Amino acid sequence: MTTAKKWSGEVTTHSNALDLEKDVFKSGDPDKIAASLKHSAESSNRRKSSPYRSAMSMLTFYENRAGKNLDHSEKEVLEKAKGKLRELFGKTPK
Repeated sequence: MTTAKKWSGEVTTHSNALDLEKDVFKSGDPDKIAASLKHSAESSNRRKSSPYRSAMSMLTFYENRAGKNLDHSEKEVLEKAKGKLRELFGKTPK
């Protein structure tokens, strides 16, 4: 019996919108995650929305799909990466 792959894993590794750096979400560095997502979103010619929305969507998607398997410190890193991504795109609240 073979194990079925989850579609969400396929999306994060073979997204049609962004070419992601390998293991970017596992780096543990919110600055690196945000910078990598920004670069991927800006250089993609397949995305359907703005670079900011594409990058934030991929980050949120990963966080939601990995949810139960993330420990507290990993969730904190992803939340900090969201803040860094907002800063990089000039979307910080006023």
